[in-house]
Amino acid sequence: MFLNYLKIAIRNLQRHRSHALLNIAGLAIALAAGIIIFLVLQHEFSYDRYHKNADNVYQVVKRSFTPDDESFEVAMPFPVKKALEADYPDILFTQVFTSFGSQITVIEKNNTIGKKFLEGNGIYFSESSLPKVFDMNFLAGSPAILEEPGKAVISQEWAEKYFGTWKEALGRKLKLNNSIDVEIAAVIANPPVNSDFQFRLLPSYKTFVANKDNYGFTDDLESWGASTSNHQVYALFPEGKTEAVMNKALAAFSKRHYEPEAIHKNDYFLHPLKNVHFDTRFSNNGDHISSKASLYTLAFIGILIILMACINFINLSTALAVKRSKEVGIRKVMGSSRGQLVAQVLIETGLIVAGAAILAILLAWISLPYLKYITDIQNNLSLFNKGSIAFILLIIIATTLLSGMYPATVLARFQPVEAIKNKINNTRVAGLSLRRVLVVLQFAFAQLLIIATIIAVSQMNFIRNADIGFKKDAILLLYGNNDSLSLAKHEAFRNDLQKLPQVKSVAFGFDAPSSQNTWSSNFAFDHRGKDEPFNVFLKFGDGHYLKTFGLELLAGEFYKNEDSARKVVINATMAKKLGLKKPEEAVGKQVRLGGNKWIDIVGVVKDFKNTTLRDAIQPTIITRSSRFMSMTAIKLQTSQFGKANEMVQQVWEKHYPEYAYNSAYMDETINNFYRQEERLSRLYKVYALLAIIISCLGLYGLVSFMAVQKTKEVGIRKVLGASTGNIVLLFSKEFTLLILLAFLLAAPIGWWMMNNWLQNFVFRIEISWVVFALAILSSIIIAWVTVGYRAIRAGLANPIKSLRNE
Repeated sequence: MFLNYLKIAIRNLQRHRSHALLNIAGLAIALAAGIIIFLVLQHEFSYDRYHKNADNVYQVVKRSFTPDDESFEVAMPFPVKKALEADYPDILFTQVFTSFGSQITVIEKNNTIGKKFLEGNGIYFSESSLPKVFDMNFLAGSPAILEEPGKAVISQEWAEKYFGTWKEALGRKLKLNNSIDVEIAAVIANPPVNSDFQFRLLPSYKTFVANKDNYGFTDDLESWGASTSNHQVYALFPEGKTEAVMNKALAAFSKRHYEPEAIHKNDYFLHPLKNVHFDTRFSNNGDHISSKASLYTLAFIGILIILMACINFINLSTALAVKRSKEVGIRKVMGSSRGQLVAQVLIETGLIVAGAAILAILLAWISLPYLKYITDIQNNLSLFNKGSIAFILLIIIATTLLSGMYPATVLARFQPVEAIKNKINNTRVAGLSLRRVLVVLQFAFAQLLIIATIIAVSQMNFIRNADIGFKKDAILLLYGNNDSLSLAKHEAFRNDLQKLPQVKSVAFGFDAPSSQNTWSSNFAFDHRGKDEPFNVFLKFGDGHYLKTFGLELLAGEFYKNEDSARKVVINATMAKKLGLKKPEEAVGKQVRLGGNKWIDIVGVVKDFKNTTLRDAIQPTIITRSSRFMSMTAIKLQTSQFGKANEMVQQVWEKHYPEYAYNSAYMDETINNFYRQEERLSRLYKVYALLAIIISCLGLYGLVSFMAVQKTKEVGIRKVLGASTGNIVLLFSKEFTLLILLAFLLAAPIGWWMMNNWLQNFVFRIEISWVVFALAILSSIIIAWVTVGYRAIRAGLANPIKSLRNE
């Protein structure tokens, strides 16, 4: 019986090739999109789940309160870990100090300098307890070596990159940032790509303590007043201890270690490892952060795309059902049951879905290498794994049932006499054709994605063109080190750079005005007797900082390099928060950072975006400190940036031959802040295009159905003098109404969804009526083009043949 059904199904598909190809094309596109989305979700939700103790590992984090704000930090004061161990001896705590943008130099066996490498991340100064918290597979050596100063663990990949083979790495030496020597004493297997903790080089934590000056920590590491996101603490819970109980205990911990009159309340709590990858509240935390909201949105889009393809199938199949009415009538007269007819249609649907699935797998395989351009996933994903195979099988079955059950039911309900006489009428649901309802839903989905795309692209254009308070164009940033030898060469380096015709000015600092650095401190103002009730952001730059970045002075002056005393400049926001009515009132006053000396405020600059447009402008102090001058900012005056970069590199290599050249343009650096949003807008573009394509196929299916139903009507109209334009208008009027109904559904949902997304930005666009006008206008134009093509074919048909065939 099954073979008979299969044979008939193949014959029917061959007889109606055009409908079969349309169905396969629509389903293949949707299934390919669904498979890719599944692979992305599978990858993102698998982050750090490979650790055997993943459910019992927590990051100790901090929530800081000020009178008008709260912030979340992974930054821990250095004494925290020791205090936690003393207060909670039954819990295993470990700490790391991460080093970003480091230069690693290979020391050859004869102690000469070898190759140099620039590593963005992967370096963790670690304790021997770290491998007890995070799973590590030691190929050689043991965690005990992390108790020894000057020793380090390296991953297999980096060992092979530096030394050829990982076995050759044992006993060899590396130099970090031209200042810290470490000996490789152990090798671990490479961490999985689906981990936020890419442990590549693990020098012992005692190595960091012995060389803390190289990272700007000249004081001891016992102060509770300062913290950095580079220093993080993790905990491994024993079985039976709960997160809720420990969080209550940590509330008491905060009170024990902070003075009651502290300028802000510090509330420590636990952050589960399984949530690290998804929590956007914390910066500098892992490989990349993917919010669950964005992943759920992605899953929702995938479901919509597949539903749209299923709607297409239903529309095309019901259009074809009219042509098959005589076949169904004859089958019923010959004794076929309703179940047999349903089985026949489901087998035909299954064949189409199977063909579409094969094509979808091919499309997904072709598309996967390009996934890195629209998502944060930069590694190749495996198309076939246990999860993806199960998903593909499941989606084939679900799509077959969703697409085939309604057309099968429609065919099975045909009355034999009416079917043979070709008197089958359109099935109606609550006064409207179900197919029309489905097209309304389909275009609502498409318009929802169009609205999302327009708003996302508009916000990204706003970000690119926003006034950030300083000049970001034509600024080349170089990253070096702040050791004493490098600092001593600054003036000679600056002088040689300024001899280049392409260079306008040169400044040294710790970072650019806009960066993801959130270095902050408590402070006192104007000898008021106590610290102010908010923290201040710190920017370090020399006397050329203002000119190079184009900061605008509102009052006073900018300090000069030759000033013997340390001076500071504040931003307008800080002046306002201090209660000053005019920027001029701040000039001549004094501030004290932490417990340091009082220093003079000599100027106030116009506000600039010191982090990203997601955040409000923070009160900021700019000051000069020779300890924190590892960045060189070069303002260029040329259109030949490639040549200018080459000239700058030559000067760099003359003065700093021991350092690898590491440069980036300021505008590119700022654009990278919004990498996830940029890729999200690209994702919306791709899926909006897919939705439009699938919608057009759906419209074509419904117009095909109507053309079959209205064959006699079109013929009569043509005989009575109707033009082709009249026939096109006949079909278009109805679909224009359907699209308007779809818009009424999509517009409020689109506004709500994208308004919530825009709340992630303090500086954002307003959602204008123009967005919705563009969405509805583009939908109508696309529909008219699609409907017009099929309607013109109907209008050009010979009316005599139409009436005769009818």
